[in-house]
Amino acid sequence: ENRKLLLSQLPQVGFKTLAPVDGAFYIYADVSHLTNDSREFCQKMLAETGVATTPGVDFDPERGKFYLRFSFAGNTETILSAIDRLNSWKM
Repeated sequence: ENRKLLLSQLPQVGFKTLAPVDGAFYIYADVSHLTNDSREFCQKMLAETGVATTPGVDFDPERGKFYLRFSFAGNTETILSAIDRLNSWKM
């Protein structure tokens, strides 16, 4: 359920390009249209929205600077709250 929720809502809040989700508990989102420094972007997003993600450079030191990792392992209420906060954030 959480996976479906994020897959449908992340594009609506500005994360339009998502890698295929192959059974893991996260979604890898392309943020190259927003930044070339995923670590800095994650820090800014956390500071301004309270939504925590993982920068792609933690998993791919070369191309990861253009990606974020969103986990959907939490409860649905937390994910809905995060989507609401991202929706009102001016990236």
